[in-house]
Amino acid sequence: MYFPTDVLDGDVVVIRAHGRLNMLTAPRLERTLQYALGNGNTRIVLDLSEVEFLDSTGLSVMILGMKEARGGGGDLRLVAPGPQPSLVLQLTKLDRVLLAFDDVTAAWAA
Repeated sequence: MYFPTDVLDGDVVVIRAHGRLNMLTAPRLERTLQYALGNGNTRIVLDLSEVEFLDSTGLSVMILGMKEARGGGGDLRLVAPGPQPSLVLQLTKLDRVLLAFDDVTAAWAA
């Protein structure tokens, strides 16, 4: 799995995930996040609209990315998590920390 990225307004990085975000694919997401953060991009949107499955490994990578982004004065925000990823976020109560929005524009308008 690869994670296509786009840069909006010069400083918001949108990372698009798809399929399963699990122990096999999470390391690639981590590298993508580290690359963006290493380039000074601390405003990150993770588009989960095409993610059908999220496990604890994927969740860990998102939390680490959020902490690093916030440490640099930014944030990591989620877009359109589907039913299973939303359930995982709710059960772990991380939906209170990893904020989710309907679309990319809404993620930074809030």
